[in-house]
Amino acid sequence: MNKKKNTQFLVKNSDRAKRLRLAVYSDTQVVITVPKGASKILVEKFIVQKSEWIEEKVAYFSQFKNKQITKTSEADFVKYKSEALKLATERVEYFNQFYGFSFNQITVKNQKTRWGSCSTRGNINFNYKIIFLPEAVRDYIVVHELCHLKEFNHSRKFWNLISKTIPELSEIRNSLRKWEMTVQ
Repeated sequence: MNKKKNTQFLVKNSDRAKRLRLAVYSDTQVVITVPKGASKILVEKFIVQKSEWIEEKVAYFSQFKNKQITKTSEADFVKYKSEALKLATERVEYFNQFYGFSFNQITVKNQKTRWGSCSTRGNINFNYKIIFLPEAVRDYIVVHELCHLKEFNHSRKFWNLISKTIPELSEIRNSLRKWEMTVQ
């Protein structure tokens, strides 16, 4: 399926999808996930409706071609995993000197769409690609997940907790969008 400027679309049919989903990846690949039974006309209308957004994201990611953050392989994950775990552990320990939260373990994963996560069991997970981010953005991600140990939500209390160690919170949150691995 093609759109203006010959943008190529990879169409993935899914039995599990409930609605149309559009993603532009950092390598400029455009993927549309289509739920079972969706008509070709509906898919084409959806693409036309989102065409400006698609072009904007493809143009944005084009400027990063051949840069560090791109779609990566399992081999990249294996190569950088221990370095990322060391960095994440050091930064969690550094910020936790201020917060003093209890946590279970720190893990590094090869997630497609998340920089980090925190479980109710006190496990903190990070994407190995955090090692490629600027220091301020990395620290924000670390503190974000660390603060979920106290506030397992995104309430005002949660954001106030983060801002105690990340005073430039809103600027960093805005800049994080530049570094997203997947734009949805």
